[in-house]
Amino acid sequence: MIGFAAGMEMADMAWEVKCREEDMKQRALENERHAIDDARRSVDEKAEQLKVLANQSALFAGFSMVVLVESNIPDDIDGVLLTFFGGITACVISLMLISTLNSTYMLVAILRYDCVRRDVPFDEFWRKRCEPDWKLALRAFSYGVPLFMVVVSLVAWVTFWDSKSFYYSASVVTVIAIMVTIFWFGSTERKWSGFLLTSEARVMTRGTSMVPVRHPTPINHLSEESDDGEEHNNSKGGTTGKDVDVSDRSGDNVSLNLSSLAIGELSASDKKMKPYKGKHYKGGKK
Repeated sequence: MIGFAAGMEMADMAWEVKCREEDMKQRALENERHAIDDARRSVDEKAEQLKVLANQSALFAGFSMVVLVESNIPDDIDGVLLTFFGGITACVISLMLISTLNSTYMLVAILRYDCVRRDVPFDEFWRKRCEPDWKLALRAFSYGVPLFMVVVSLVAWVTFWDSKSFYYSASVVTVIAIMVTIFWFGSTERKWSGFLLTSEARVMTRGTSMVPVRHPTPINHLSEESDDGEEHNNSKGGTTGKDVDVSDRSGDNVSLNLSSLAIGELSASDKKMKPYKGKHYKGGKK
């Protein structure tokens, strides 16, 4: 009977180990799917940002080019005014083209990112390869917007040069352009530029999540025992308040180790989970 009971206990342990291995494999597959979805979501997010920036920059560059080509320039216009008009318009076109071209090239690059293999994490790929160009494109767009308002003001002076009331008409356009420029620097640029240029303004994926999750340690037997029972457990290696703190701190490490399942490292994760399982059952069953 003793041998039969021992055999049944060993069979139960083997079945438990097998079920745990299958559960870990299924969990690894699910985490791998989540990691792929997170990578694709990050790529889609950056792609949408680049599309918006490229489209808006292209619109500003097109408008500036139309202004430069289609403006009616009088023959007796002042040379200094005409020089400023041509130079600032060319600056706007150049800045917006830099923004458009950088955004387009980055868009093509991130769309070629392999979300399945993920040889390099997308956050690292973006930070090392794309983020400097993203900041350059965003700064070029930010500098081009106020210069575009200067072009609008200069267009009024060039177009109304032969008019009898050109001074008043051009002054009204200039005042409006100045007000829009002040609003741009005082509100929009001041509020959003710093946030959009920071590296932390991005989505964290499950595979790289660093939020610790506490794993409670079963200590119900401590509350049910008397002071004498606590001393008995302490003398025989039972769970104490100090041991609970150690296992609680180990829970933080385990929560970080579980993130490695998202990249398919099942064997390494099993090795990391075994010490925790031993501590958990040692503290809870004894």
